[in-house]
Amino acid sequence: MSKIIKDPEQHKKRMQAIKSHVDKRIAKAQEDKGTFVLLTGNGKGKSSSALGMVARALGHGMKVGVVQFLKGEWNTGEIDFFKQQDKVQWEIMPAGFTWETQNRESDIASSEQAWEKAAAMLIDSSIDLVVLDELTYLLHYEYLPEDKVIQALMNRPENQHLVVTGRGASDALIELADTVSEIKEVKHAFKRGIKAQKGLEF
Repeated sequence: MSKIIKDPEQHKKRMQAIKSHVDKRIAKAQEDKGTFVLLTGNGKGKSSSALGMVARALGHGMKVGVVQFLKGEWNTGEIDFFKQQDKVQWEIMPAGFTWETQNRESDIASSEQAWEKAAAMLIDSSIDLVVLDELTYLLHYEYLPEDKVIQALMNRPENQHLVVTGRGASDALIELADTVSEIKEVKHAFKRGIKAQKGLEF
């Protein structure tokens, strides 16, 4: 944290210098292209952040595609809400969490089915934003070949935005992404015996 400057003139000069620096960076950042945002880390909020971007995109009249991997058929508020929106295509992996199926072959088959939906979105230039929620797990467990996934992400339409979420993102995903945020867990209500809450977790 920077030192607080109490002198009004010094504070003004410092803020002017910061503004000048930021303005120069903004002036240079004029490239208009599809951006790849990667949200990883062990903390809560990766999917929530991605869905916030879905809401933002819809506010601009953009078309959005979402594929949720490993979520299963949960009755969640976001699914109920976003599926009502005309400009959203929402797909959910057929099987739920891997520790529920406990069958690797079944998990791979479900992963491939969900990936087919994602791959179709990644070649559809009419979709402005694609969200691949929890994709990192499928790569970590080698349910999908990472090379194939990386190629699809790289070859998507030039102006299509992409958000990928999930713990333990690979070095390849981190390298490819334009923006990477790692969400750190400091505390979690579940560890204090508080169950998942409607409107917050689902």
